Amino acid sequence: MTTKSKVFAVTGATGNTGSKLTELLLEQGKEVRAIARGRERLQALTKKGALAHAGSLEDVHFLANALKGADGVFLMLPPNYTADHVQKYHQSLSDAAVEAIRQAEVPRVVALSSFGAHLPEGAGPISGLHYLEERLGSLKDVDVLCLRAGFFMENFLQNIEMIKHRGINGSPLAPDRAEPMIATRDISAAAAQHLTAGDFSGKEVRYLLGARDVTFTEATRVLGEAIGRPDLKYVQFSYEDTRKSLVGAGLSKSVAESFVEMYKALNEGRVKPTEARSPKNTTPTSLEEWSHTFTLAYGAHARAKSA
Repeated sequence: MTTKSKVFAVTGATGNTGSKLTELLLEQGKEVRAIARGRERLQALTKKGALAHAGSLEDVHFLANALKGADGVFLMLPPNYTADHVQKYHQSLSDAAVEAIRQAEVPRVVALSSFGAHLPEGAGPISGLHYLEERLGSLKDVDVLCLRAGFFMENFLQNIEMIKHRGINGSPLAPDRAEPMIATRDISAAAAQHLTAGDFSGKEVRYLLGARDVTFTEATRVLGEAIGRPDLKYVQFSYEDTRKSLVGAGLSKSVAESFVEMYKALNEGRVKPTEARSPKNTTPTSLEEWSHTFTLAYGAHARAKSA
């Protein structure tokens, strides 16, 4: 007699966290429903054995059908950089996802959140995650675990163009402020472990804070050395310049303002973990280890530009 494999659904399956989580679950012999907006980007995961479900998380009917019969779901809110009103977008997405989970009667949810999600307002997109946590808390007979992760190391990948063409690394964040920095592969590993073990009940919050807190000056030094640019400097940009740059890059004014609000909250120390670092919330991958990923992406960018 064969035992039926567990079925898990992964939203945001083509992103950094979701794709690795999907692969980890498939390696464990689980049936995985990979959910994302674009079918083309799901093809790499279907070749590995995942079942593709392409559609929007705002579509309750689509998502409920994709989740029906799943033993658990990994939930993350995909960004919409052109949203006219980013707060309403976050609320609409959260409401739809929670309703779909309710309709599909999914028994277990692991949700990607962020440190600072205890703040109901004043923290930009992180406050949108506060709303998500509150809505998930309304689900009855569903075990929910919210993973409040630190600053993604993968965020630095967005600065490769800047480093190559301006010779600096920069952001609006203060150079000497240390933040918990985490590799998304550690989030994926934690999500896989909690989904398969089912080691949570009721409504729980757990922090994932990376190997250590790192300043942006130190991070720039580590990444600079990894790519052979040990003299790479970190520059703090003004909020106004950041706002203009984001809008110039195609983000809506609402989204740009939301990011600036988040940067301010980080610099002012309002976005922070509500528990001290401990072995339980410390994850293994250091920035030095992750810098290999940065080096590969940096080299690939150079080859793509010269092709």
